[in-house]
Parts: sequence; structure tokens; C-alpha cells
Amino acid sequence: MPKTTERRDLTLATAGLQVRAAENEGATPGFAGHAAVFNSRTAIGNPLTWGFYEEIAAGAFTKTISEGDARFLIDHDTSLVVSRVSAGSLRLAQDQIGLAVDADLDERLSYVGDLIVNLDNRNITGMSFGFRVVKDDWEPVEIETVDGDKAEAELRIIREVQLFEVSAVTFPAYEDTDAGLRSVGVALAARGSDDAFDRRAKYRPELNDFRREPDRVSTRDDDATQPGETTGGRQAMRMEALAARYLLAR
Repeated sequence: MPKTTERRDLTLATAGLQVRAAENEGATPGFAGHAAVFNSRTAIGNPLTWGFYEEIAAGAFTKTISEGDARFLIDHDTSLVVSRVSAGSLRLAQDQIGLAVDADLDERLSYVGDLIVNLDNRNITGMSFGFRVVKDDWEPVEIETVDGDKAEAELRIIREVQLFEVSAVTFPAYEDTDAGLRSVGVALAARGSDDAFDRRAKYRPELNDFRREPDRVSTRDDDATQPGETTGGRQAMRMEALAARYLLAR
């Protein structure tokens, strides 16, 4: 399977982000929320043409939580590390909702203080996680369009992931932008099906870039952040570096 890294985002309301006040004087405040939600069908791109629907199965994070050493970042930036599993400052668990995040917020780090203020002011508007799919299934699903007609689409069910990081993000990805195209391209590259590419490339020929270079997670070489994206092209390359650096079990 190609070594492709993916990201998925949740809005502030869905992630349920909150900052906990320090329980007593001198204690560290905390952060809680969800980086992923189980069994919630999400449109990746346009499922009726070049995209698909996706769900994360309950238990998808079981192995990576027990074996991995994920970090909590801001906007997927590896220079803005808030907490880490092996340091005991980041705790990840699976509950009935999804991937629960509980982190200590050490305000001795200036950017952590900024994070607390940005969360309080609703400038930080979501959660995201960087991962690699280990196991998934694809199946056809019938949906009802806004006109009341029946249409067929594909559903990707993610069964197991390798988790690299969770992030508080300024822009939860809007899937009709380049972020959505990248999400579809990376998923199709991991799937490795020419037929799946052919069906979608009729609507978005740019997807063929991912077929030719399946390990790419961005179609741009510049480092500019685009509307609806949490990071630019160079940051996407950093995500691949995370995979090699963290040496998480597969």
C-alpha cells in the first residue's frame, strides 16, 4: 500500500472543544474534545461525481493508541507541539463518540497561551488528525438526492488507522476546495484501483496527478495556505516526515 498520509477535520461544534480551568493553584489547565467521530457519514469531495462518502468504524484507533506516540499540534505545525503521549501530557481514548483527546496546556509555552485565547475567542474553529489508513473497505451505497431521486455512490469505511498527530485547526477543511481534491486523491492512491480513478477523473482530471505519484499528499510545490486548508504544500510534506520520524507500529 502506498505510504500516503491523510487528514480529516471536525468543526468546533462537532469536536466539542473546551478548555478546562486549572483545578487548583499552580495546576495546569487542560484541553478536551474529539478529533474524530465514529460511524458518521461524511462527504469527501462530491460523492455523486468525483468524491465518495466516508465513515470511521468504531475501534479504528485501538492499535495505534496502544502502540503509538502521537503529538497534539496547532494547525499540523510540528514546531507547535502542545503535548505528547509519551510525555504523559496527551491522553487519547476511544469512547462512544469517537477519538477523545485530553491534553495538558502548559502556558510556559507562549503559543499554548495563544491557543487558549484563540479557543476562548473562537478563532480556532475545529480539530483535525493526521493519519495513514491501514485497513478500509469500499462499498456501493444508494442515496436520495435533493430532488428525491435515487443515486449510487461509494462509501469508504475506515477500519484501522495509524495515527501521527491531532491538531487544533484554524480552518476545518472545506471539501469543495483543493483540500477536498487532495483528500480524494490520497484515498484513491491508497486504494490502488484504476477503475476508481477513471470514474472520478472524468469530472476532475487533476486526480490523475495522484495516480501517477501515489505518495504525494499535495499537488502544489508552494507553501501558501489556501482557503479551507489548514496548511500549505510544504506542510503536507512535513506530514510524511512525521510518519518516518515517529516510527509508529503498523
